[in-house]
Amino acid sequence: MTAITISRQLGSMGDEVAQAIANRLNYRIVSRDLINQAALSAGVPEMALAAIDDLGLFGIHPSRQARSAYQQAIKNTMREIADTGQVIIIGRAGQVILRNHPGVLHVMVIAPISVRVKRIAQQHSITIEAAAAQIESSDRTRRNYLRRFYHVRWDNPELYDLVVNTYRLSPDQAACLICQSLSLCILQPHDKPIHDIYPAN
Repeated sequence: MTAITISRQLGSMGDEVAQAIANRLNYRIVSRDLINQAALSAGVPEMALAAIDDLGLFGIHPSRQARSAYQQAIKNTMREIADTGQVIIIGRAGQVILRNHPGVLHVMVIAPISVRVKRIAQQHSITIEAAAAQIESSDRTRRNYLRRFYHVRWDNPELYDLVVNTYRLSPDQAACLICQSLSLCILQPHDKPIHDIYPAN
């Protein structure tokens, strides 16, 4: 069984990359479905709305007990989904929850801030200033989420098997790289450390 987690910056085209991977591999994409399923399992449906509020616009503040129940439910749900295989899990700390889970490739999709701002401005027909504010808020929310609940830095490259910059890559080109990495790292695993296979010069 194989699975891919996709972490992405707002404006990096991470969702488009995920869709391109799904089209190539016929994998299922799970993002908000996972959130809603976990929230319902935990008996705290308000967490579903709070969890997808990347920009913090709704002002929802669930209790500590509700958050704890949700966190455990999402861990259980995510692991069950990963075990089914042929799935792409977007966001929700998949790179942490499934860090040591067998058969999972962890990917981070990024792009330069200037590129991300232009993309969001064009996509939503808003000003550059408004787009920059959205990106800043989104980055802060995602960074705080990983730090608060999992005690890791969102931008720590050690959390990922592959970091893809879409500055000069289309979603389909990025998907091609990720699929190749999946084949090398997961479908054809090796037992030796990478420095034994590719020794330093």
